[in-house]
Amino acid sequence: MSAIEVKPCGGVGAEVLGVDLAADLTNSEFATVRDAFVEHGLIFFRDQNISPEQHIAFAKRWGDINVNRFFKPVDGYPQIAEVRKEPDQTVNIGGGWHTDHSYDVEPAMGSILVARELPATGGDTMFANMYAAYEALSDGLKETLLGLKAVHSSRHVFGDESQAYRGTDIGDRLGNSKAATQDSVHPVVITHPLSGKKALYVNMGFTLRFDGWTAEESKPLMDYLYTHACQPQFTTTFKWKNGSIAFWDNRATWHYAINDYQGQRRLMHRITLEGCALH
Repeated sequence: MSAIEVKPCGGVGAEVLGVDLAADLTNSEFATVRDAFVEHGLIFFRDQNISPEQHIAFAKRWGDINVNRFFKPVDGYPQIAEVRKEPDQTVNIGGGWHTDHSYDVEPAMGSILVARELPATGGDTMFANMYAAYEALSDGLKETLLGLKAVHSSRHVFGDESQAYRGTDIGDRLGNSKAATQDSVHPVVITHPLSGKKALYVNMGFTLRFDGWTAEESKPLMDYLYTHACQPQFTTTFKWKNGSIAFWDNRATWHYAINDYQGQRRLMHRITLEGCALH
């Protein structure tokens, strides 16, 4: 195997070159990939050809797999969630800035997304850097946010009373709405458990309000943080190709699946990894 090269992207993330994820990585090779993940919070691989079994094996090198409660699994592989949009469907999953699993008491560490079938055009994914977003805030706002916590929930997105996908053609792509009963409270600014760096930890997909504040009181500051965090200097757009894989850290990034490929099919396989409590 050739030497592994880590090539930073503008805004957030890095491409990891010279690695074959279908092979058993040596401890040294895995350490290099892990260091890139910790440093950048988001890594991309190109020209990979991995089976579902190899996808699962690579994920297990990082930790325990979180079996998603709401996404339909890939047939025969309950560890792998299917992220699918058919040509006749107009609404995609993840079509807004969000962080996966922030509604869990111990939010997921990250997700490994493998391209299985891509549209001829479109279907890219945007990512945003929550380290850089935090660092760019004023010292005064940083001090204010360090004393705050926020409430996150899945109820309004995946629950029985959800309006997020009501009236859409999401159809059989999501399910198990009765499992969307949990809320969680996390610091607005976390110290990342791997990198030790501070990161902004709210997102417009699952964060409801500041803990102890009303939704109305929370909205102006939340809206400011959301607008601030997705500025172009903090973001990158990943253009998917056959054989592409993205592995993002949910504690350090946001992502946004762009829905610009109407009439075409897009099929991705996602494994999510268990995380830990955030402080």
